[in-house]
Amino acid sequence: MSFSVFVALLFGALCVCSRVQAHDHVDISMTTCQTGDIDPEDEKELDGDELFYVDFAKQEIVSETPDFIGQMDAPGWVQQALGNQQICKNNLNVSVKAEQNPPEEIDPPQVTVYPEDQVSLGGSNTLICFVNNFFPPPVKVKWTKNDVEVTEGVTLSRYYPNKDFTFRQYSTVPIIPQEGDIYSCTVEHKGLPEPETRLWEPEIQEASDIGKTVYCGVGLTLGLLGVGVGTFFLIKGNNCN
Repeated sequence: MSFSVFVALLFGALCVCSRVQAHDHVDISMTTCQTGDIDPEDEKELDGDELFYVDFAKQEIVSETPDFIGQMDAPGWVQQALGNQQICKNNLNVSVKAEQNPPEEIDPPQVTVYPEDQVSLGGSNTLICFVNNFFPPPVKVKWTKNDVEVTEGVTLSRYYPNKDFTFRQYSTVPIIPQEGDIYSCTVEHKGLPEPETRLWEPEIQEASDIGKTVYCGVGLTLGLLGVGVGTFFLIKGNNCN
């Protein structure tokens, strides 16, 4: 079993992640505090799946495990998280003063856009903008459709820790794709010299193309079968001679 603690100090933020690895399982606990209006984070993951996190606004635990596993209901966790946040903020202030405003540790995000389900023109779907491997949080995400900003139905998840102590975050937008539509996801982060944009447009295979593919496949199969049968009779003929 291996145990590691990662403490990242940057200008106005402190992140403490503990990682325990035993028998191919990885347990991650994270406490994050920052100055300004950034929401604090306190969560626990097992093998990349979130078990629960603390909703500081409601002062309650939000369980992410299925009902048949059981829901987290431990008031002690909330009180511990509140205490950890206070300690985190105190340590942040002390560390920033002691280090005389140390330089930030920054990792720019990687951005990928993909649909949740198989795409069909006129069918309801969801586009996902996956923002990964960034530090520190947060990121800003903006969606557009045909160069017009979209806000209705847009969601932005909380940020989640990766095994290397960077973060990932998801944004979604509901869509009904039509031919010629172009969607974009634009991400802003202090590690990017300028906002990074990823474009997505529906790629629908026409029925005629599908028919051509089927016919070509059948033709190729029959051709190979003919070659095989001809070779068989040629060998048998030679054996008879």
